[in-house]
Amino acid sequence: MFQNRLDPLDKADMLKIEEEDFGPPSPYPVFHDTEEVITIQEMRLALRAVLGGKGISGPDTDKLADYLMNFFGFDDYIIDNILDAEDRDVFYTLEEEGILRTEREEIYLLKGKMWRIHYWILRKRDILAFARDKAEAPEKKQDILVSLYDQVGEEVWASRSNEDLPGNSIL
Repeated sequence: MFQNRLDPLDKADMLKIEEEDFGPPSPYPVFHDTEEVITIQEMRLALRAVLGGKGISGPDTDKLADYLMNFFGFDDYIIDNILDAEDRDVFYTLEEEGILRTEREEIYLLKGKMWRIHYWILRKRDILAFARDKAEAPEKKQDILVSLYDQVGEEVWASRSNEDLPGNSIL
């Protein structure tokens, strides 16, 4: 007839003991490396700094920044499960460029199976550094080919002019 009524604090302690039986609580998500929030403008500047020297135009990097920030919003991380194959390819490219990083969490289920959760994390410090460097020193990177051509002396160009080639006579 009488139910064993527990004080709410006792009940909370019992639940905590049950949780401890499954291992320590996960430290995730502890992904942020700085408390600053990445703005869309900072992401645009960072992507221009990183990808601009590789021939990607400003409007394209702006679109990429919008695309990327639509996934993250105000968070530092997202779960890999929300990405499709094309999105994941873009994310791997951005990981190679130092904009993103990955981490994995392993959780044991009640049946003893392991469940892996993969995360994509913004490298906020690096993004802010790229953005600040870009804002301070705009467009001073030179294409490698342009710098090679600049190193060739005028005498080489004169010796290789079109007038000296056979079949290039002026009619």
